[in-house]
Amino acid sequence: MILEIILISFGLVIAIVGLIGCIVPGIPGPPLNLVSLVLLEISTGGTYSLSFYIIWGLITIATIVLDYVFPVFSAKKFKASNYGIWGSVIGMILGIIFFPPFGMVLGLLVGAIVGELVAGKKGIEATKVGLVTFFSSMLMIVFKFAVSAMMTYYFIKAAIDYLL
Repeated sequence: MILEIILISFGLVIAIVGLIGCIVPGIPGPPLNLVSLVLLEISTGGTYSLSFYIIWGLITIATIVLDYVFPVFSAKKFKASNYGIWGSVIGMILGIIFFPPFGMVLGLLVGAIVGELVAGKKGIEATKVGLVTFFSSMLMIVFKFAVSAMMTYYFIKAAIDYLL
């Protein structure tokens, strides 16, 4: 029972880091939450069915793909340049470093607009493209968080059921 509690505790830490990873770039949120569920499965010996894990695995893969494709696709649809896309990424990272936690959001927006201005777009057009890049990135952050939150819910629910 001690080993199970240690594994479940470690899985809980991974799940929390997964939730944080939905917001902080560089930490793979949903994959970590999936790992926490698998760790729970190993420690409890049969919490959920194989189809449950396959479905969440597919959702996790789809979330990873969408996280990279959707913001770029949205930005390109509104004629964003590579400068605007890279500006949003750089702005988000700088915002996290210098003005956490809200700097990420503001940095993403400002970085996208500055990138478009550097690319030669005028103020209104650069702002429009910056806003599209910003909103599509924010939508993906919310989507990733929702996916990770659901997996965390299943983790906590099964862990409590197992321990009680």
